Amino acid sequence: MPDRCEVLPGDSVVARRGGGLLWVDAPGSPALVAALHACLGVSGPGAERVLGAVAGQVSALGGSSASFALVLVDTTGGSGTGVALWSGKGQPAVDGVPVSGSSVDGCTLASGFQLGQTLYVGPGQPVPSMPPGVAYDLVEGTVPGSGAMLQLAAVAHPSSAAAPQAAASSFTAGSDAGFGSAGSGAGFGSAGSSGYGATAASSRPQEDEGEATAFWKPDTAPAPVLRFDDGLVVTVDEDLVLGRRPDNHELVTAGSARPVPIADTQNVLSSAHAAIQRNGREVSLVDLGSLNGTHVAGPEATEWTQLEPGVAHPLSDGDRLLLGWTVITFEQQPD
Repeated sequence: MPDRCEVLPGDSVVARRGGGLLWVDAPGSPALVAALHACLGVSGPGAERVLGAVAGQVSALGGSSASFALVLVDTTGGSGTGVALWSGKGQPAVDGVPVSGSSVDGCTLASGFQLGQTLYVGPGQPVPSMPPGVAYDLVEGTVPGSGAMLQLAAVAHPSSAAAPQAAASSFTAGSDAGFGSAGSGAGFGSAGSSGYGATAASSRPQEDEGEATAFWKPDTAPAPVLRFDDGLVVTVDEDLVLGRRPDNHELVTAGSARPVPIADTQNVLSSAHAAIQRNGREVSLVDLGSLNGTHVAGPEATEWTQLEPGVAHPLSDGDRLLLGWTVITFEQQPD
């Protein structure tokens, strides 16, 4: 059973990348959000020192009134331990039990604690279970949310034989990893792959395509995808409604479309901003009467074209979508 990360609806920010899980409520402190987001790719014995260095920068980054909870999961050798940093209303918990730590520069830091079946990040005490109807599985990327519950897969025993998997985009911090050093990818604000906004490949497993026989072969044409500028990848296997809080749109409540919430710290997105509609292999983009409009541009275009509300615009491979400040690339997979 793979890990499953369910996100509580809300207007704060939840992010997941590699072995890191983050909840942050820091309006007006984008530098702090970027610093915490950059830590999501950190792992290894030096992770505690990296988080300790971040704790010393929280006030300088304008986060004196911010709340956040950041957990880095380390399953090296089948151990299954975590390192966490939190502040304000933030609180990580394992199997419903709040994690204990030590005070560091106004934050709380914990390391080496054992992981269980569930890992929670968010404000206050963890909820015992997700509310009905919440089924969003965050594999990779950044979305709005008031907290997140990660259902952890059983940690493999070191002696268990397992097929090797492709490594996720992450950074392994050595025990003497410096913070902010020019020669290390762990440095805060470095331009390495662990930086905020870096594109990361989705780790979503491929669906079972069925068993081929001598007389029949399954249709292997994959569904198109939307690739967000922060690395989130959404499969277009049904109609979608995109926006700040699309759950209440009539297409979603009627069961004819799936909601895709988009993090919007600048308040430039409408609750239900645009829709993606499928008709066989053809996929179209429709503006749902958004306040700031929906724009599209071809792969080689240098200008954005604003869509007329309610008018479907067919999408081609490589088309770019602009919703507020969010850039999304449409990728039509080859047959």
